[in-house]
Amino acid sequence: MLDNNLKTQLKAYLEKVTQPIEIVASLDSSESAHEMSSLLNDIANLSSQITLTEQRGADERTPSFSLNRAGSNMGIRFAGVPMGHEFTSLVLALLQVGGHPPKADADVLEQIRALEGEYVFETYISLSCQNCPDVVQALNLMAVINPNIRHTMIDGALFQDEVAARQIMAVPTVFLNGESFGQGRMSLEEILAKLDTGAAQREAAKIAQKEVFDMLIVGGGPAGASAAIYAARKGIRTGVVAERFGGQVLDTMGIENFISVKETEGPKMAAALEQHVKSYDVDIMNLQRAEALIPGENIEIRLAGGASLKAKTVVLATGARWREMNVPGEKEYRNRGVAYCPHCDGPLFKGKRVAVIGGGNSGVEAAIDLAGIVSHVTLLEFDSHLRADAVLQRKLFSLPNVSVVTSAQTTEVTGDGNKVNGLRYTDRKSGTAHHVELEGIFVQIGLLPNTDWLKGTVALSNRGEIEVDAHGRTSVPGVFAAGDATTTPYKQIIIAMGEGSKAALSAFDHLIRSSAPQESKVAIAA
Repeated sequence: MLDNNLKTQLKAYLEKVTQPIEIVASLDSSESAHEMSSLLNDIANLSSQITLTEQRGADERTPSFSLNRAGSNMGIRFAGVPMGHEFTSLVLALLQVGGHPPKADADVLEQIRALEGEYVFETYISLSCQNCPDVVQALNLMAVINPNIRHTMIDGALFQDEVAARQIMAVPTVFLNGESFGQGRMSLEEILAKLDTGAAQREAAKIAQKEVFDMLIVGGGPAGASAAIYAARKGIRTGVVAERFGGQVLDTMGIENFISVKETEGPKMAAALEQHVKSYDVDIMNLQRAEALIPGENIEIRLAGGASLKAKTVVLATGARWREMNVPGEKEYRNRGVAYCPHCDGPLFKGKRVAVIGGGNSGVEAAIDLAGIVSHVTLLEFDSHLRADAVLQRKLFSLPNVSVVTSAQTTEVTGDGNKVNGLRYTDRKSGTAHHVELEGIFVQIGLLPNTDWLKGTVALSNRGEIEVDAHGRTSVPGVFAAGDATTTPYKQIIIAMGEGSKAALSAFDHLIRSSAPQESKVAIAA
């Protein structure tokens, strides 16, 4: 199951295990069970601390396996073969069950230990989902730390009857004690915030006590991270307030155009950004959404949690979000057939009919990827022609199960009350209305800047982007901006990083000039 190179790497990791691990597998005669047995035997042979017991149909979900510290029930189960993006989740679970200390802040670990009550989590994932491992790893860690917590990872492609019964059409989807808990990427801190209802108030009180920052960065994506690093290296008091550190990079699958890095994945890059920022003296305030900017000698940023922060200079790096179609039915059926991440949710539509909205690079790439999973893809483009690169279009038109409709204006998402069953569109040339029967819709029509909270305070373009000059200055003195939220052309990670660095340097220049003493007049005796 594992190649020699991976075995060598895993063996080195397993040397960190200090306590015996018991793996108990529930198997049947399926191909997936055979793969699971092969994987687990490979792992057990790599460490004398690991024992494997194989049983026939011993759990309600088969094939599956549990990880336990010898003599105790850790409450961690994998219902599926955790390869692909989830292999890291398996390795971390092995290390943590085996006594290796987790990489989490001490106050977060204490918050987990303090949770009272019984928590049984179930997380439905797909092995191609880059957002799922964060949720799986967070809940596994919580199960290791708190004996009242149980967690099972479930591969939706393997347990399709459950997916259908629970009407799961997006991953990750988390259930707590049998009830829906959440969908989409969630960090450990976000999960704790939902469970520990007093955490937000405690954090707001803590934030309210903070002194004035020399530079405050709003946003934790590539632009915000680079601004924070450049500011901190100047030795000034630097803070970052972010709704989620990493920003849209967390939702990006493959990155192949970041110079000097041949290829990587968004979550890996986001984690590296956060670790780099944390290596400096930067006050990171995560899970905090900015609601208002109030200009003044000290600029005030008001947060949704009720607290406010003040700073001598501010760098706005709030990024962008997926653009929605804004048609009837879209919000009603979001995560019930309407999706925005083909890599994450595509496997849930295996053998089904789907549509992709958008004929740019993102839309065409999504259609190509989905064509290998679903029965048929209908791509709809508003313009009279596709806008994707020629090489992508050639690949798209070579696929036998893809239809392309141009000059198509989507007008409605239709459903049966529980899930999507089609969409309506109008032919912009003839005015003819059409209805396409399908089970899924993937929206890929670009981005919207996260700037609604700045309207009336900072000058915005007609597209809602923050207007900046060559130095990253905005219309408000002391306020600078960078990244996808600005009028800077070409929304690329590498450009956002450069613009974030530039904005921080410009803000630092403003800071030292505005704080310099006034020129004094010296009387000269005649």
